[in-house]
Amino acid sequence: MKKKEIKILLVDDEPDILEIIGYNLTQEGYQIITASNGKEAVAMAKKENPHLIIMDVMMPEMDGMEACEIIRKTPELNQTIITFLTARSEDYSQVAGFDAGADDYIAKPIKPKLLISKVKALLRRLKQDDGEQPGTLKVNGITIDREEYKIIKDGTEMVLPRKEFELLYLLASRPGKVFKRDEILDKVWGNEVIVGGRTIDVHIRKLREKIGDDIFTTIKGVGYKIEA
Repeated sequence: MKKKEIKILLVDDEPDILEIIGYNLTQEGYQIITASNGKEAVAMAKKENPHLIIMDVMMPEMDGMEACEIIRKTPELNQTIITFLTARSEDYSQVAGFDAGADDYIAKPIKPKLLISKVKALLRRLKQDDGEQPGTLKVNGITIDREEYKIIKDGTEMVLPRKEFELLYLLASRPGKVFKRDEILDKVWGNEVIVGGRTIDVHIRKLREKIGDDIFTTIKGVGYKIEA
């Protein structure tokens, strides 16, 4: 999908923030739509069906959390990517944001170049919107071959245990997306009996040891993601 076809909805009650972020993203070639509160955001999202929503949390009339929950309950917007951009960076605020249905949580202040980089990472997931995962994924210099259950990093081929591979493949299928712990358990282990409550943590630790610690990010109290 070309940049000029991508719609981004910016939601913030501070006009200066909308102007600065809007300008930088427009310069990148994206279509920009704006709203000044959660109520406007819901209406605009339903009207425009944006690919990405970047939304503040604390706003008048309706805050970002409530707006996110409403948008997540709207079937035609189930593929829309939502990230909060807010000065509230406490752990409990981030957990609340993910529980409301956000895909990511970005703390203010943030430099325009870094924000653009994060936006590009989030938008890479649009390639997976059809729900079909390709047989081979490439992320952070790692090739992940689902057909042969192997990975290649720095020219070296590795074969991982099945659950480690499936966990890696799941996280790599949408770089930048935070996968909640219950979602990981459901998609990787399904109805299998889980021995111990830290099964995911153990598998992530093993992947970090084999592939690299900097690839994986832990979102405290929520889950894990692979950096794009």
